Parts: sequence; structure tokens; C-alpha cells
Amino acid sequence: MENRLRLAPSPTGLFHIGTARTALFNWLYVQKIGGKFLIRIEDTDFLRSKSKYTENILEGLKWLGLKWDEEPIKQSDRRSIHKSYIKKLMECGAAYRCFTTEDEISKLREEQQRRGLPPKHDNRHRNLSKEEIDTFISQGRTSVIRFKIDEKIQITWVDQIRGEIKWQGNDLGGDLVLSRRAKDYEIGDPLYNLAVVVDDNFMNITHVVRGEDHISNTAKQILIYKALNFKLPTFSHTPLILNSEGKKLSKRDSVTSIDEFRDMGYLPEALANYMAFLGWSPKSSESEILSLDEISKIFDLSDINKAGAKFNWEKLNWINSQHIKNMEITKLSKIIKRYWHDMCWESPSQEWSTKLVILIRDSMILLKDAIDQSKPFFLLPPIQKEGQDFLENTDSKKSLEIFLNYLTKQNAGEIDKHKAKEIINEISKRHNFKKGILMKSLRVAFFGCLSGPDLIQSWELLSESKSDISRIERCLVTN
Repeated sequence: MENRLRLAPSPTGLFHIGTARTALFNWLYVQKIGGKFLIRIEDTDFLRSKSKYTENILEGLKWLGLKWDEEPIKQSDRRSIHKSYIKKLMECGAAYRCFTTEDEISKLREEQQRRGLPPKHDNRHRNLSKEEIDTFISQGRTSVIRFKIDEKIQITWVDQIRGEIKWQGNDLGGDLVLSRRAKDYEIGDPLYNLAVVVDDNFMNITHVVRGEDHISNTAKQILIYKALNFKLPTFSHTPLILNSEGKKLSKRDSVTSIDEFRDMGYLPEALANYMAFLGWSPKSSESEILSLDEISKIFDLSDINKAGAKFNWEKLNWINSQHIKNMEITKLSKIIKRYWHDMCWESPSQEWSTKLVILIRDSMILLKDAIDQSKPFFLLPPIQKEGQDFLENTDSKKSLEIFLNYLTKQNAGEIDKHKAKEIINEISKRHNFKKGILMKSLRVAFFGCLSGPDLIQSWELLSESKSDISRIERCLVTN
């Protein structure tokens, strides 16, 4: 049988990192064992589900490089099929109409709370006669459809991550609601647990990999699988992603959507690499910087931890910086040039652009760092106080005057790194200047401060853009 795994997101918000990691684990496992990765949009929450969120989820998957193998299925398109299976469950006696009103349920909850009991439906309408059903309907009452759960039953399955899991029927909150309220003898819109089982069976899903917050749902769904004589898939429940306080990562933690990570300047390769380590630890790799292809070859669900995984910004930033450093320079240049384009910055040449990207990439953590790192090469930076103070030094001013004299004798754009070193060494020896004074003076002239990127490489770039001489001149005029 072909292995078939799926991601089944609800389009009620932007593509969340928790959903993205679930997608990643499904995708990686499919690559490892062979099979297909499928998408099902679970839009049974009609009020909150939006097409814009569906598009956002699919675009986020594409950005991360998680390609699916068949056309995505939209759950709402299968509503009539879901209802037909609810009808089958009613016909075989596994489900029934429940007319309990919201007010009656509220009173039941209050009584249970007063007695210190967990919330649980009392299944009061499980054995209604046809006459009683007719009476409720004639009174204008609406009904949900409930699935009968034997409180004495024990549901057991072997989870690929957690081993054997046992769940007692009396811990499932009473008979399970399968559909929303409807009038007369109609069946209301099907709810999550019923739709999931029917659609996983329809899609021939062999493995269900999802978050641990679905464990109780799995217990309920197994009962529905058995009632409908469907083959059970293999279940795996991944640990949750936690915030710094050890609580489930949520929208309250500021950045949680994949869009936000992308806009902040994270590479998709780096984010995917980091997400893989949120709960998974490879046994056969010493490196933490891995491509999706490399991860898929060593990935196994049995290596996923049971405990929640804390989100660590420092680790994500480090992984992103390493991916930037390791990226093929032509590809990185194309990305960075988009940032320059947004700032209306134009480079003198392709070669110049490549040299600048090589210069700044080792100091970049996020892609957007390219703006601040590149800015001094496109715009004249102001001289900061530390730079002004340094220029008050007599030797500093003299060194710049001598530098300027040497540069005016060179052809524009002629300074390369070898020539730059040659000029510095010659000035140092002939005029008895310390190299430190020379270098710092130039740094203030070029960048307005005493720190910055490699001076020799920077000088070469500024010479090619014909701005090195003017930067030195402004220091002599203002000092």
C-alpha cells in the first residue's frame, strides 16, 4: 500500500509556525519512507474560515519548499458526504439525536462545577423513543447528532512517537457531537471529528502526524473509524512548540506566522532547518546546518522527543546566519539586490555588487541586515562624535592629507586591495605614521566612525564607485 500523509490546516488565520512544523514533519517522513504528501483544507468552521487564509497557507508551504503531490481537497465541498456517514451511524444505532438546549447544558456544567466534577454531557437523550423525538421536534427544538461512547471502553493505540497510549471512554466528556444544530429531522453541518475520519479514509491516509493537543481527538476518532469499519491509520503526536515561559506558543508571543518570519529576513531554508530541530534530534549527524534533502535522509518520527520544544530566537538567528554564509553567492546577490532596489540604490556594476555581498554576508544575521550593512557604500554616512574626536588628532589630519595626495595621483577606480595595502605601507614607512593611525583615519573618512567592515575591501569598493576621495576631502574641510 502506498504511504500517504496529509496536512489538514484550518484556514482561520495566517499560516502558523506550529502548523508549518507539522507540515514539515509530515513532508520529511514521506521523503524518508516514500509516498505522497497531501493537503486538506479543513474549513468546517464557516464563520472563521477565509479563502485568504487558505491562500496564505499554500503560499507559505511553497515558500518553505514543502511541495504537495495532489490537488488540495477542500473539506466544505464534501459536506453532503459527511452527512451521509452521520446518517449511516444513526441507522446502525451508533449515533442519535440530542435535543438538549444550550440553557440545559449550561445548568449541567454549573452543577458539575459545584460538585467539583469535570465537564461532561449526561447523554440524557441517548435512548429517546420515536414519539419523544417527534414531540421535541413539534415543540420547535433543534437537535445535534451525538455519537455513542461506551464509558467502560478503553481505547488503545501505538503511537510512533509516544508508544502505547490508553484512553478511557469515561474521560471523553460524554457522547460526542458529530453535527451542529438543525431543525426538524435534518442533519446539521458536520463537525471536525466526523469529517476528519471520513476524509482521511477517502484520501487513503496511512499515517496521521499532528500535535499532541489532538491526542484526545484521536481517541474519539478511533471509535468512529471502528464504527464505520474504516482501516485505522498509524498515529503520531508531536510535542508542542513552547514559548520562553514553557507555555504553548501563541499569537500573544508576537511573531508566530510564517509571513512574519519571512518579512523579518529569515531564509526559508534556515527556518525549515530550525523547525526540524524543534522536537527532533538526529542521531546520525554532527552538523546542525542541514538542507531539507539532508534532513529527510536521516529523519525518523521515533527520534522526535515527547516533551515540548522551547522556541529559541538565538538558535534560529544563528542557523539563519549560517545559511546566509553558506548560500551560493549569485543566489544571495539576487536576494540582497531586491533590498537595494527597494531603497532605490544602484550599484556601479555586477562585479561591484558581488564584492559588496561577499563583504557583508559574514556579518549578516537576517536578510534585511543587508540594508544597514550596505548603506555606507551607497550613502555618505555622517561623522559620529567618536570620529570627530579622532580627527582632532594632528597625525590623523596629516595622514588624510597625505592619503589624498597619493589618491589624486591614481586613476579613478584604480585602487584594488593590493594597491590599497601598498599605499598604506608606503605612507607608513615614508612619513613615519603608525598603521593604526592610518587605518582609523581612513575608517572615519569612509564610515564616519571607528568600526565597520574590512577596510581594505571597503576602500576597493568605494574607489570603484568613485566616492573614496570625496569622503576624505570632507574630513579635511570640516576639520
